[in-house]
Amino acid sequence: MKKLSVFAQGVLLAALLISPASALTVPERLVYDVNWSGMKAGAAVLEVTEQGGDLRLTNTIRSTGLVSAFFKIDDRTESVITRAGRPKFFRENKKEGSYRARREATFDFTKLRADSVDLLKKIEKTDPITAKTYDNLSSIYFIRSIDLVPGQSIYFDIYDTKRLWNSEVRVVKRQVITTPLGKFKTVMVTSQLKHKGEIAKVGNATFWFTEDSRRIPVRITTKLKVGEITLTLVGGTP
Repeated sequence: MKKLSVFAQGVLLAALLISPASALTVPERLVYDVNWSGMKAGAAVLEVTEQGGDLRLTNTIRSTGLVSAFFKIDDRTESVITRAGRPKFFRENKKEGSYRARREATFDFTKLRADSVDLLKKIEKTDPITAKTYDNLSSIYFIRSIDLVPGQSIYFDIYDTKRLWNSEVRVVKRQVITTPLGKFKTVMVTSQLKHKGEIAKVGNATFWFTEDSRRIPVRITTKLKVGEITLTLVGGTP
């Protein structure tokens, strides 16, 4: 359960430049039920709001019920992106059982570098990035600006403040799925993370995005070291 929020690392797609983020509905709030191996585990919220001339993306995940009784989770991730969709600033604050993490990163695409800081360990560092780099959260919204065609394979990079991951995304098929909100026509997408050629043990995910122009993530599943996490859309104010 330590990596409940890791689903965000499985996210998607790449190109040298992102399509305009202005295609998103702003403001937007999407609410999800979180299940771990079939058991109700918590709730998650994805939000988009304006911040000056930029957009602020926010993801919160909180455990509930039985899971919260033995492994409390309270995670918050934020990303500030330009109207063109490129990440400028990333912050994560994780409280998962006894585990704590507070990290930040600033992106410089002119110098192709990311400056990050671990606020708890008080470690600062600078890492090289590519022109197709996103953070854990901004990559989710990147996919929503892409016209998904089954058979596509797309490549990009994710910087999570610790390392630069290479991601291969495959648009698998169109599929009708049923949720508490009803049936949705979706496009199924899988992502695989690699670092120096080695496949990530956790964080590889499958997404179901609505087939319309908004491409709302209706369902997300992610393999963990133990079990599988599933997020299912249950509400919001799009």
